[in-house]
Amino acid sequence: MLLFPFLSFLILILILYLPSLWLSYSPSTQVLKLLTALLQRVLFSDHYFLHCSGFTVNDLLCALHQLYYDPNIENKNLAQKWLMQAQVSPQAWQFCWALLSPDKVPEIQYFGASALHTKISRYWSDIPTDQYDSLKTQLFSQIACFSSGSKMVLTRLCVALASLALNTMPEAWPGAVAEMVRVFQEEGGGVDGRARCLALLELLTVLPEEFQTSRLPQYRKGQVRGALGREWGSVCPLLQQLLRRTDSPGAVKARVLRCLSSWVLLDVPLSESEGLVHDCFSALPDPELFDTAVEAIVNAISQPDSQRYVNTLLKLVPQVLALQEQLREAVQNGDMETCHGICRIAVTLGENHSRTLLEQVDHWQSFLALVNMIMFCTGIPGHYPVNETTSSLTLTFWYTLQDEIMSFESDKQAVYLQVYRPVYFQLVDVLLHKAQFPSDQEYASWSSDEKEQFRIYRVDISDTLMYVYEMLGAELLSNLYDKLGRLLTNAEQPTSWQHTEALLYGFQSIAETIDVNYSDVIPGLIGLIPRININNVQLADTVMFTIGALAEWLADHPVMLSSVLPLVLQALGNPDLSVSSVSTLKKICRECKYDLPPYATNIVAVSQEVLIKQIHKTSQCMWLMQALGFLLSALPVEDILRNLHSLITPYIQQLEKLADETPNPSNKLAIIHILGLLSNLFTTLDISKQDDESADSSAPPVKSAPLPPGPNPVVVVLQQVFALIQTVLSKWLNDSQVVEAVCAIFEKSVKTLLHEFAPMVSQLSEMLGQMYSTIPQASALDLTRQMVHIFASETDHFPPIKALFELVTSVTLSIFQQGPRDHPDIVDSFMQLQAQALKRKPDLFLSESLDVKAVFHCGVLSLKFPEAPTVKSTCLFFTELLPHCSDVPPLARVVQEDGKLLIQAVLEGIGGGASRSLMDQFAEVLFCLNKHCFSLLAVWLKEALQPPGFPSTRVTTEQKDNFSQQILRERVNKRRVKDIVKEFTLLCRGLHGTEYAAEY
Repeated sequence: MLLFPFLSFLILILILYLPSLWLSYSPSTQVLKLLTALLQRVLFSDHYFLHCSGFTVNDLLCALHQLYYDPNIENKNLAQKWLMQAQVSPQAWQFCWALLSPDKVPEIQYFGASALHTKISRYWSDIPTDQYDSLKTQLFSQIACFSSGSKMVLTRLCVALASLALNTMPEAWPGAVAEMVRVFQEEGGGVDGRARCLALLELLTVLPEEFQTSRLPQYRKGQVRGALGREWGSVCPLLQQLLRRTDSPGAVKARVLRCLSSWVLLDVPLSESEGLVHDCFSALPDPELFDTAVEAIVNAISQPDSQRYVNTLLKLVPQVLALQEQLREAVQNGDMETCHGICRIAVTLGENHSRTLLEQVDHWQSFLALVNMIMFCTGIPGHYPVNETTSSLTLTFWYTLQDEIMSFESDKQAVYLQVYRPVYFQLVDVLLHKAQFPSDQEYASWSSDEKEQFRIYRVDISDTLMYVYEMLGAELLSNLYDKLGRLLTNAEQPTSWQHTEALLYGFQSIAETIDVNYSDVIPGLIGLIPRININNVQLADTVMFTIGALAEWLADHPVMLSSVLPLVLQALGNPDLSVSSVSTLKKICRECKYDLPPYATNIVAVSQEVLIKQIHKTSQCMWLMQALGFLLSALPVEDILRNLHSLITPYIQQLEKLADETPNPSNKLAIIHILGLLSNLFTTLDISKQDDESADSSAPPVKSAPLPPGPNPVVVVLQQVFALIQTVLSKWLNDSQVVEAVCAIFEKSVKTLLHEFAPMVSQLSEMLGQMYSTIPQASALDLTRQMVHIFASETDHFPPIKALFELVTSVTLSIFQQGPRDHPDIVDSFMQLQAQALKRKPDLFLSESLDVKAVFHCGVLSLKFPEAPTVKSTCLFFTELLPHCSDVPPLARVVQEDGKLLIQAVLEGIGGGASRSLMDQFAEVLFCLNKHCFSLLAVWLKEALQPPGFPSTRVTTEQKDNFSQQILRERVNKRRVKDIVKEFTLLCRGLHGTEYAAEY
C-alpha cells in the first residue's frame, strides 16, 4: 500500500520537472512519449484511483493536471469523477486550504475554493459548533488575499463565506452583513481600498444569490430570509454612497448595480430601495453601466410586493417617461441594445403595475403617456428580428392591460374603455404594420432562422389580435374590412401586396378562434377575396388560410362557396401553396360537406389530377384523401362508388403492378404510400355520421338522406381489393412497415364504420390469423384488439373472433416459450388484447382451447419487462382479470393457484425493479387483489415479504409488516393505496426523506 503515495510523489516530481529534464538531456520524442504514457496509465488507471482514497494534496495536483491538460477525454472524465469524490470526502477540510496557497495556479486554487463551498453548503453538520468562528476568520483572510488575485477564485470564496453566513444566521452569527461591511472597510492587510471594496461588493452580491439556491430546510429559509431583510439597513447606505460618489470607478458602480439587483430579489420593500432605483436611472446614460442599471431597475419594480408602494411607483412613471428622448436617439442610431433596455423598463412597470396605476385616476394622463411609450416600442421601426428585436417584448403588456380593464366593475370599465379603446384600435394598426413582410428582395436575403423567428413573431401578433377582439368586438372586424375595401377598390393608388396580406392576416387571426358567424362584414370580405391580385406566395398562403378560417361560416352561408372554392382548387395545383390549400380544402369538406355535392365532381377531378402529378408531399396527400373522404360521405351511395372507382383505380392498378415486382426499397415506399392514401380516405368516409352541427338543437335538420340498404361503400371497395392486399402481404410479410400499413387500412375502417364493417369480419379474421401465424407482428394484434372490441359481443360474429383470439393467443404463448425479450412491442400489444377481451367478452376465457394458466404466467413475466408501456399494459390486464375471479372459473383457479407469483412480481417492481413512474399501476393491481381476493392476499403478502432482503435490503421486517397491514386495510380508497405504495417504494430505494422524494 506504501507504493501509491510514493508513486504520487514521483509522478508529481516528473510532471513538474519534465520540461527542465527535456531541456537538459534532450531525450528522444519516442522516449518522452513512452514515459508520459506510462505515467498516465499508472496514475489514471482504475486500480490507482481505487487505492487513492486518501485524497492527498499530491494526488489532487496530479488529477487536476490530468483534468486540465490531458487531451484524452477518457482520462479527463476519470479524473473529474475522482475529483468529485475528493470534494465531498472528509479530507477536503484539510486539502482545500493547501490548494489555496499563493504558489498554486488559479485552476488549482479554484478547485480548493469549490471544495470548501461544497463542504460548507452540503455537509454543514460535519462542522463542530466551536469551529464556526475560526472557519469564518480563515475565509475572511482568504478573501482579503484574493481580492487582488484571481476573480474566479475570489467569487468561489465569497460564495463559501455566504453559505457559512446562511447556515449561522441569525443565531450563531447575528449581524453577519454588518460585520462583513465593517471587516472590509477596515484598513490593513496590505490590500488597496478599491480591491477591498470590490471584494466586499462581490461578497454582498453572491449572498442573496446563494440564498436563492441554498438547500436550507423550509423553516430555516423563512428565518434566514427575515434575517437578510433586516441586514438591508447595512447594505443600502453603502451602495448609495458608492453609487453617488463622483470619484467611484466605473467597475465599482457596475458592481454596486449588480449587488442591488441581487438584493431586491429578496423582496426588499420598494420604498426602502427607492433612492437607489432613482440612482439607477441616473446611471442609464453611461454606456458602461446601462445594462446593469436596466437589470437592477427591472428586478426592483417587478417584485410582487412592490405594488403596495403606490407613491413610489407614481414617482417612477415620470422617470421612465423621461427616457423617451434617449429611446428615440437609440432608434435613430440603430442602437438595438439601448432600445431593448429602455423598453424592458417601460414594459416591466406597465405589465406589473397596470391595475395599481389605472386606479390612480388623478394620474391617468401619466399612465396613458406610459402606455403610448410602450406603443412606440411596439411599433419600433424595422422588421423583426433582422432590424429590431424590441417590439416582441411588449405583446404581453397588451394582454395584461386589457385583462385589468375588463376586470373592473361595469361603471369603471366604461370609463377606462372610453380612454383605451382608441389606443387598442391604434395598436391593431401598429401590429398589422409590424406583421407585414419585407420586400421580396429583402426577404430572400434572410436566413432560414430569421424567417422562422418572423413566423413565430407573427403567430404572437395573431394571438394578440385575437385577444384584442374581446375588447373591440365587431367594430374591429368592420375597421379591418373598411381598410381592406379601400385598398382593393382604390384604382388610383397602387397597393403593395404586403399591406393587403397583413389585413387579411388580421381577419384570419380572429376568425380562427372567434365565432364570427354573426358578423355582418364577412359576406363583404368573401366578396372582396376574388378581387385580390394574388401574385405572391405569402399573400396566396394567407388568402387560403383566411378562407379555411371561415369554413364554419361558409357552412351556414353555402351560397358563398362559389366565390372561394375555385380559388382553393386553383391553389391545389401550386406546390408552394401545398399546406395552406390542402388544409383549407379539408376544412371546407369537413364543415360544408352537405353543401358540396354540386361541386363534388370538380373537387374530385382536381384532387385526382394533383395526386397523380405528385405535386404534394406525403403528409399533404394524406390530408387531401381525408378531405375527399369527408366530401364523399355526403353523396348518394351510387355517386360514392362511382367517385371511389375513379379515384382509387389508378392506385389499385399501380399496386397490382408493384405486387408482381421483386421486393426492393423503392417499391416498398410506393406500396406504403398507396396503402396510406387508402387508409386516410377510409378514415373520414362515413355515410352513417350526421353533420356535426346537427347535434346542436338550434341547428337545422340533418341534410343527409336516410341510409340505403346494402353494404357500406368502403366495405364494397375493401372486398374488391382484398385479394390484392393478400397478394401484397404474401410478398412483404417480413416487413413490419408494410404489414403495419395494411393493418392500418382495416383498423381505420373498423374504427370509422363500426358495426357496418360486419360483412368483412370473417375474411379479415382469417387473414389476420394467417398473417400472425406466419410472422407475428404487433400491428396485427392491435387490429385484432379492435375487432374484439366491436364484434366479440355479437352472436353472429363471435365464432370467427373467438377462433382468431385463440389462434393469436396460442402463437404468442409460443413466443413467450422461445423468449419474449426481443419482442416488447408484441408483448405490449398482446397484454392490451387480453385486457380488451376480458373487458368486452370474458366468455372467451371459458374456452378449453385457451391456456388461461399460460396467459397468466405470461402476464407475470411481462410485469418484469424494463419497458414502461409494456408494464402498464400488463397491469391493465391484471386489473381487468381479477374482478372476473367470481364469474369465470378458469380465471378463479389460476389466481388461486398462482396468485402468489403475481404478488411477488408486483412487490419486486415496487421494491426497485421497475420505474417509479409505474407505482400507480402496481397499486391498482394490489387494490384489485384486495377487493376481489382479500383472504388470499393476506396469506400471499405474508409469505412473499417473509424472505430477508425482499423486495429490498433497505426495508426492515417492521416496515414490511406495516406496509402489508396498510394495504390490507384499504379496500375502498384507491388513492390511499397509491400513496402507501409510493411511500414504500421510496423506503425500498433508500430515497425516503430525500429531495428526490419531495419531487415525487
